[in-house]
Amino acid sequence: MRFTCEKSLLVMGLNITGRTVAQKSALSAIEGILCKAGTGISLTGYNMETAITYMIDANVSDVGQCVLPAKLFGDIVRRLPEGEVTVVVDENYKVSIRSGYASFTISAESADDYPILPDVGDGKSIRIPQSAMKNLINGTIFAVSENQGRPIHTGVKFEVAEDLVSAIAVDGFRLARRTYKCENTTGRTLSFVVPAQGLKEVEKILQDTDDDVAFTLGTKHILYQIGDATLVCRLLEGEFLDWRKVVPYNSPIKLVAHVSDLVSSMERVGLIVSEKYKSPVRCLFTNQELLLRTNTTIGVAEDKCSIAGDGKELEIGFNVRYLIDALRVIPTEEVCLELTNNLSPIVMSPVDDKHDFAYMILPVRIKG
Repeated sequence: MRFTCEKSLLVMGLNITGRTVAQKSALSAIEGILCKAGTGISLTGYNMETAITYMIDANVSDVGQCVLPAKLFGDIVRRLPEGEVTVVVDENYKVSIRSGYASFTISAESADDYPILPDVGDGKSIRIPQSAMKNLINGTIFAVSENQGRPIHTGVKFEVAEDLVSAIAVDGFRLARRTYKCENTTGRTLSFVVPAQGLKEVEKILQDTDDDVAFTLGTKHILYQIGDATLVCRLLEGEFLDWRKVVPYNSPIKLVAHVSDLVSSMERVGLIVSEKYKSPVRCLFTNQELLLRTNTTIGVAEDKCSIAGDGKELEIGFNVRYLIDALRVIPTEEVCLELTNNLSPIVMSPVDDKHDFAYMILPVRIKG
């Protein structure tokens, strides 16, 4: 195998695929990066859960494949001088790496033991802008459960309808939903749950661009095609929460607030709340004003924030971190706060129909 390519392209490919290389495995092959030279170069990292393949333009003079030591090969390439890199692998899997005056010789492995990547078949793919998919993931993944007792909730559920793609995450204390309205009909009705770890890798590859990301659903895996990168990961199985039955509708109290003002006030009050010194933040919704107060062993913090509407002196306790997490990903300047009573969750929703999202947070009981 012999190829020449630009160092910058090779570094990008190694950075992206290296994130899914297995750290320690009984199968030593997946601790390396699968390199195939054909019409260009393909690099693959696979940890038996998620695989990323990245294509690189290269001048290939001898086709072939091998498994390169991920860390060593990556460290060498990153420190090479800028310009073209030539890689030659002989029949004994000795790898020669040259760029400028720098040269290295290291050992690779045969690709025979590298596992075959999951096949999602040739089903019809769905395309949406990369920026839209990034918003769907970023706007929900923070609410994914870390409780392995309910593995289905350690992922994000995607619901695809004729002209909508929704993402939903729950963790037993909060719910996050974002919906993207497609410009063109998807022609499909789908429902599936993608593990958070796989989605985090998808999010890192996505760009804030109108270029499409295509995803194809298989029986047990999903495949994402993003520019020169392809990612495939397994789907989670199980019964996901019926979120439509738990989100309150037609709440009697509806208030409007500026998102930035809410975040600032809550961040200030939250300064004396930590994992060690947990305490709910008391939220008193009055006429045109939200009063915030918390009391921990560190001290006491109070603040207030202007709101539009009458909260009818409703006082509710919340985990302030959950409130801030949701507010930070709300894509609008204003948000509607929907309330029922001090034992019911708060729902943050759009003030108009130009956006479609919902963030629900359960209350925390407060004394007195």
